[in-house]
Amino acid sequence: MVKSSVKVQRNWKLMISLALNLSVLFALYNAVISVFIPNQVANIDAQRAASNLAVVMTVEMLFAMFIQPIVGALSDRTRCRFGRRTPWIVGGAVLGAAGLYLMSFQTTIAGLTVFWILAAVSLNAMNGPLVTTIADRFAEEERGVVSGVTGAAQTAAGSLGIVIAGYLAGRLGMGYLAFAAAIAIACILFCLTNPEPSSKDMEMEPFNLKEFIKGFWVNPKEYPDFGWAFFARFLMNIGYQGAVAYQLYILRNYIGLSNAESNHVIGRVSAVMMVGLLISSLCSGWLSDYFKKRKRFVIFAAAIMACALVMPLLIPSVTGMLLYAGFMGLGYGTYIAVDYALLIEVLPNSGENAGKDLGVLTIAQNTPQALCPLIAVALLNLTGQNYASIFVFGVIVVAASALCIVPIKSVK
Repeated sequence: MVKSSVKVQRNWKLMISLALNLSVLFALYNAVISVFIPNQVANIDAQRAASNLAVVMTVEMLFAMFIQPIVGALSDRTRCRFGRRTPWIVGGAVLGAAGLYLMSFQTTIAGLTVFWILAAVSLNAMNGPLVTTIADRFAEEERGVVSGVTGAAQTAAGSLGIVIAGYLAGRLGMGYLAFAAAIAIACILFCLTNPEPSSKDMEMEPFNLKEFIKGFWVNPKEYPDFGWAFFARFLMNIGYQGAVAYQLYILRNYIGLSNAESNHVIGRVSAVMMVGLLISSLCSGWLSDYFKKRKRFVIFAAAIMACALVMPLLIPSVTGMLLYAGFMGLGYGTYIAVDYALLIEVLPNSGENAGKDLGVLTIAQNTPQALCPLIAVALLNLTGQNYASIFVFGVIVVAASALCIVPIKSVK
């Protein structure tokens, strides 16, 4: 793996600014996916809101899911005075902001889908090179702390994004504009305050299209730990995303709240989750570095997340949803803090092509966003619109995710 000349030991400036940038990004994602789009879809056609939401999310993800590995590979090869990652971070943020702003004017499902595709593809093109900063510019012994700090920041901010979005749900134009401006400004400031070393003089193998395409396939037989980590992340995000993506409709159709009540309660639920995320993310990242363990923390996180998903089944009320949020915050915070450090340690060839390989792993995070609405609609149709089925399914796949961590051998 190519190392930057930037000093990595306790580079708090880079760590904190990266955490802040990812915070804005995840606040945006959660606000748009959990509040803005569901409300906009319901405003367009309330009767078919659940199925239309599945269409919007699935079509978007079909376009966006492979962007991060492709851009990751291209950024690995980018030779520019501003560095390998910077052009992609700035360009993706600006285009993504434009797409978000245009979403606010849409009054049809087709129009909303088109501009969500533009925004999501651009933001994914920015996200991959941004998170590769951890592999590029931090030493192995610090990645647990960095992963914990950034994980705590981004997941807590994701919950905060839902809180803010809940209050802006009645003013979608203002909401979209606020988050669009925030991500563009955050990314530009990140690159200005943390200039990347020039990559103009870095060696690069001649481009070969066949080898470039072939490089996206990581043989799980040759790199089994990478394969297990991929499937573990995929299943974990299926379990997490299912309830989060349909949270607004769960509050309305399972808990029985009105539209106005649900937009406010979703903020309370997210605030509780944010507290759990902050506590567990910061503690888990540091502890995993201290004990030099990753696997047991991820397995523990899965157990806590499974408990969280059981809460609304036992207590189908706002109280049950708040308990779900607290446990989910603790579990997912632990997971997100340690998972990225684990992923970096299972990269093929010691992370030589970190941008591309981490991009491949993001498919395991992004694909669930496309599949969860389809799975949710199928479960609801099979169970007579019983939203409890989403929680039951989540418990099963989260448990399966923990089982996928066990066979990993190169990481303790």
